[in-house]
Amino acid sequence: MNPLFRAVVVMLAASGALLAVHSPARAQIYPTKSVRLIVPFPPGGSLDFAGRLLAQKLTEAWDQPVVVENKPGAGGNIGADLVAKSPPDGYTILLGALSTHAVNPSLYAKMPYDAVKDFVPITLIAVTPNVLVVHASSPVHNVKEFIAWTKANPGKLSFGSGSNGSAGHLAGELYKVETGTDAVHIPYKGGAPATQALIAGDTQFMFDNLANAMAQVKGGKLRALAVTTANRSSLAPELPTLAEAGLPGFDISTWYGLFAPAGTPRSIVAKWNADVTRILHAPNIRARFIEDGAEPSPNSPDQFAQFIAAELTKYARIVKVSGAKVD
Repeated sequence: MNPLFRAVVVMLAASGALLAVHSPARAQIYPTKSVRLIVPFPPGGSLDFAGRLLAQKLTEAWDQPVVVENKPGAGGNIGADLVAKSPPDGYTILLGALSTHAVNPSLYAKMPYDAVKDFVPITLIAVTPNVLVVHASSPVHNVKEFIAWTKANPGKLSFGSGSNGSAGHLAGELYKVETGTDAVHIPYKGGAPATQALIAGDTQFMFDNLANAMAQVKGGKLRALAVTTANRSSLAPELPTLAEAGLPGFDISTWYGLFAPAGTPRSIVAKWNADVTRILHAPNIRARFIEDGAEPSPNSPDQFAQFIAAELTKYARIVKVSGAKVD
């Protein structure tokens, strides 16, 4: 073989080998562009806080912008549906919640997406108890007085929540069933405006999540009576549970986590899970969540899927018992 020709062949072979080694690696780099993190509720609430904190830390870790987009409406269904119908390429991710993936499938007569089939669970982010709060000027100071007050005013009191299908909504409906009382539910577009409505006197009580409520309680604008979880919260150990106060079995909490559209590659889901878990385990980030009333609780995609299945069953029963429905 001509020496010059042989040299060319060797050079081309080497180039091909290099391409074979580097092209797949280059193709697997993620992310290579901006990522959308959809928060299906308005700015100002716990989901928005968590989404923006995670977006900031992921942007720093990936050297690509992770941008929060608030897409509120229909109890979170509008934002969740947007993600369900997005390309499964890892560039549109949902910060979903109890309402979007456990309550709404039973609460709404018609859903625009399938909470299980249309998504891949990535990880649970945090869990926060709900707390029964009244205005600081309210005549009631404990759960016993609160029950007597609601029984004495059938149909005259109202309670707000962050949306139809939120933990606050279902807690109120379950309370009505358990106590035989009647109160009007008023859904707002997020926990923050619902809390402001209670402070303004537009509503009389609320089963707010701890993250939204405790700042107002500490500020003297609201009074906390009890938490809605089965056990007392380490974030507010002085508060009794509703179960302790005479409503045995009462157990409702708020949670939120990350979801990708169905069909998203496992490698991308794994990257999100690993990097978000690392962020949530950082002491300074954990402290910021706890200050906001939430307990960071990352888990594996499989564990998160099992958790969601149990929550779907639990809230289907609560919705059925309460008779709550949204057209």
